[in-house]
Amino acid sequence: MKQMALMGLVMLLWLTGCAAATNTPSPSTNSSKPVITVYKSPTCGCCGGWVSYMAANGYSVMTEDINDVTVIKEQYGIPPELYSCHTATVDGYVLEGHVPVEAIERLLQERPDVVGIAVPGMPLGSPGMESAGRAAEPYDVVIFDQSGQTRVYERYPK
Repeated sequence: MKQMALMGLVMLLWLTGCAAATNTPSPSTNSSKPVITVYKSPTCGCCGGWVSYMAANGYSVMTEDINDVTVIKEQYGIPPELYSCHTATVDGYVLEGHVPVEAIERLLQERPDVVGIAVPGMPLGSPGMESAGRAAEPYDVVIFDQSGQTRVYERYPK
């Protein structure tokens, strides 16, 4: 019984810490990089991992905790088959899920006429979904346009 109570307390502290850590802007080390706005559930730990990953890569990240992220996904025209746990925007583009910084920087450099890029689902080993002792799953970064057309933009791991 004591062990269950202790596990519950640890889980509550972990979730509270993750939510608190992602509600404030992360300082940018490179002011030339655009601000990323992330829409996520207030209790999502892996979303907080992706926010930390983007901040560590020099981006200023603003988070908006909302209870129903689906509303944001629909607002930005993300095809349901591309849904993940969080949605972000950066410099006129939509980022869905655990997108690697290399794919984001390629998107911002090439500036294609698309809505954005996505990593559907929550593949193990994608940024924010790392797990000690477990190998990364292969996954695709998918690009999508206004009509819902998709194609593979990049494959990971490279």
